[in-house]
Amino acid sequence: MSEIVVIGAGVVGLTSAVALQEAGYPVRVVAAERPEQTTSAAAGALWYPFEVGPPDAVNRWARATREWLLQLSRNTPEAGVDVLTARECVADARRPWWADSVDGLRLIEGPQPSGGRLAWEFEAPRVEPALHLRWLESRLSRPIEIARVDRTDDVPGDLVVNCTGIGARRLTGDTTLHALLGQTVLVEPGEVDLGKMYGDERDLSAMLYVIPRRTEVVLGGCALPFDGDVLPPPDPALRAAFLERARAAGFRHGRVLRDAVGLRPVRPEVRVEREERVIHHYGHGGAGYTLAWGSAGDVVALARG
Repeated sequence: MSEIVVIGAGVVGLTSAVALQEAGYPVRVVAAERPEQTTSAAAGALWYPFEVGPPDAVNRWARATREWLLQLSRNTPEAGVDVLTARECVADARRPWWADSVDGLRLIEGPQPSGGRLAWEFEAPRVEPALHLRWLESRLSRPIEIARVDRTDDVPGDLVVNCTGIGARRLTGDTTLHALLGQTVLVEPGEVDLGKMYGDERDLSAMLYVIPRRTEVVLGGCALPFDGDVLPPPDPALRAAFLERARAAGFRHGRVLRDAVGLRPVRPEVRVEREERVIHHYGHGGAGYTLAWGSAGDVVALARG
């Protein structure tokens, strides 16, 4: 059977490698950085389609990934997946474009923590990036190889799967791919309910999300256009804004632990496409954990095809 080399060790790359390996392929993962150094390690990692398209494919991938994550939450605690009650504040009662990807979606009417009177509520898997990336890596039959790839033509193997995220702009010359800067601040839980997530993206310039983990809470966030693929340091002004928005909404968290910064790889549509021996799999925006298993299924189909 064909040997496959996956480039990239974020959640999309590692999930693709695991899916291909489960399909029977011998797989190697080559990456410029370890999983804990990728944007995936800095993600809020709640199941929720954000800054990603196209809708039909996203709904299909998101539903498949949600079912997979729910199964992990029940049977594989070491994978770092738990289920939260998620509430997303909205401006009106129109059905969300991503509604077909989730069961049990319900409209909540009444005052919301960040203002407004409407929200959609649903059960959402939430991933602990450090645990999940480590678990995915443990599933690989070979260690990750750390090396920078400048040309896919230089990569050995019968097939190459390009999961380089924002790095695909350099690797492929894809001018439709751009970065959205994300920054969060992690805090001790304090009085925050660890079973409930709250989000409000009605105004992307003043977003709020509160995502509990097992021992900490992620407060965010932002989606700022960014020119480049080298991470900037955390912005203290953004941190202060996140903390103020959370306090104003009534979330009484504990002390600040640390900041996290990442670059979301955004393009008009996720690219899942085969060009001769290269399968491109990138552009998941702010929804890498939401789509990874579902879109990896398409990668397996392209490998077989």
